[in-house]
Amino acid sequence: MTREQLNRWLGAYVEAWKTYDRQKVEALFAEDISYRYHPYDEPIVGRDAVVESFLGAGESSDASEPDEPGTYDAEYRAVAVDGDMAVAIGSSSYKDSPDGPVVRVYDNCFVMSFDSAGRCREFTEWFMKRPGE
Repeated sequence: MTREQLNRWLGAYVEAWKTYDRQKVEALFAEDISYRYHPYDEPIVGRDAVVESFLGAGESSDASEPDEPGTYDAEYRAVAVDGDMAVAIGSSSYKDSPDGPVVRVYDNCFVMSFDSAGRCREFTEWFMKRPGE
């Protein structure tokens, strides 16, 4: 994994989140993915379970409901890559309606590992709501 590859993956992650396109979500993750929405969670294991959770249909209580189109945006960037391990930071913003103002911003840190095909096989997220947002 290189920084360029990670930045492309992060762009695809944002696109998958915005569109909730099952194929785009599936393409991000290895079959044996272990995904945590919070560092203290038990992981969601397996691509099918992660995709269902990502799409708001899984059994994980940590997954959120799908966002209405046009109410979510995000920017993430690579900060460290070491072999198959990577760290990214960025922010995600939410609106109550597509034409409305941003009402919530979260600062994020992702710690990930990837397989040789560039699919994520471990994902742990840390996020904090930005004060005053």
